[in-house]
Amino acid sequence: MKKIYFSLCILFSLNLSAQETTNQFSLNFLIPSAEYEVALSENTSIDAIVGIGAGYHKSGFDDSSEFGIFPQFEAQYRWYYNFAKRERKGKKVSENSANYIAAVGIFAGGDPLIGDMELNNDYVGFVGPAWGLQRIYNGNFKLNLNLGMGLGFNDLGDQYLSPLIDIQLGFKLGK
Repeated sequence: MKKIYFSLCILFSLNLSAQETTNQFSLNFLIPSAEYEVALSENTSIDAIVGIGAGYHKSGFDDSSEFGIFPQFEAQYRWYYNFAKRERKGKKVSENSANYIAAVGIFAGGDPLIGDMELNNDYVGFVGPAWGLQRIYNGNFKLNLNLGMGLGFNDLGDQYLSPLIDIQLGFKLGK
């Protein structure tokens, strides 16, 4: 575990391109949320999202399934690593259109706004690394994808390995 942590620290501290990350605000409509990304350096940023998240659980015991939409807060520390490569290929790099590695933290309420997935806890959380890509297209249409694996937890003290699959579609507002 210490080797993984050390490797991530090294990756996040590297600045390999001249592209500069930008501050930007966006609204996502696939799973409604508001997002603000703040540049920290030439290729690092903090991204914060307030909105809703979805949960699904299928029980092997009685073959039942549950679904829920929950209030959620997510924060990411992102290190964009391929600005220079995209520039060399003539691809767009403005507005943080690049791939990144992120440290992700998610906190969600335990009661669903919609759905039948009743949890026995007040909150759930996730922390872990993720790989992502973000693209801002003409007309400010935004696509963001996160894939990762990390530690899930709740207020009852349960801890478990949890995948992260996060797809955002929306629009960047402003210039």
